[in-house]
Amino acid sequence: MATTSEWVKGARLRTLPAAIAPVLAGTAVAIAAHGFRPLHAALALVVALALQVGVNYANDYSDGIRGTDDERVGPLRLVGSGAATPQAVKRAAFGCFGLAGVVGLALVVLTGQWWLLALGAACILAAWFYTGGTRPYGYAGLGEAFVFVFFGLVAVAGTTYVQLLRVPATAWAAGVFAGALSAAVLVTNNLRDRAGDAAAGKRTLAVRLGDGGTRSLYAGLVALGALGVVGTAAGTSWWVLLGLVGFALLVRPVRDVLGGADGRALIPTLKATGLAELAASVGILVGAVIGA
Repeated sequence: MATTSEWVKGARLRTLPAAIAPVLAGTAVAIAAHGFRPLHAALALVVALALQVGVNYANDYSDGIRGTDDERVGPLRLVGSGAATPQAVKRAAFGCFGLAGVVGLALVVLTGQWWLLALGAACILAAWFYTGGTRPYGYAGLGEAFVFVFFGLVAVAGTTYVQLLRVPATAWAAGVFAGALSAAVLVTNNLRDRAGDAAAGKRTLAVRLGDGGTRSLYAGLVALGALGVVGTAAGTSWWVLLGLVGFALLVRPVRDVLGGADGRALIPTLKATGLAELAASVGILVGAVIGA
């Protein structure tokens, strides 16, 4: 079905960079500390991908049954467009969360750190209640904070921890990088959908800040992401500054956002921001390998 394939394409755009970048950044810190463990890193990547895909399905389901996607500017949603039933999308979300749980359990067994089960449960609950439940925090303007914490700080520090069994300060700096750019992707998404979200009663941070404040926030997050790369390099190897090469992809997006791009004109910005996060994380990883 063409509509389903369109959804997959959009989901891939949202999912891959935000899932892969924190794992690459966290692994770079482990490499710099001479504690790289390939199997642990691979399992962390599977967990991150499963959680990201699960969040996409969960958001699609919850927004769809609330009618938030009835007037949508961005890529197609499965429930909102009628391409899939709500129950099918809900099952897909919980299937992904289940996969993340099983693989996460394997990591717990390998590391012997059973307290990580509580962290994994918190990640799954945060993913579901972003738009799910009776009082979703994504509808209260807290989505960017969730992304910064869970797909930035927690994902990077967690990836480093399962390899080193400790979290160096540089892992938090790398988490700031990943969290800032992941949040910038969401800011772009919410800026694009601001009018529709406001009409549907979805009080995202973009709705609360208004047009000008949201555009300034995007630029600020890009700058914060770059500072995160510099902080990571300061504690590992200056070769890690290769990650700043990825920020070249953000020159035009920042200009477009600050210049007033709106609606569907922000879709290329959304794509470029995700790709920049992925490219920067590859640069950080390569720099860590060279430095080590």
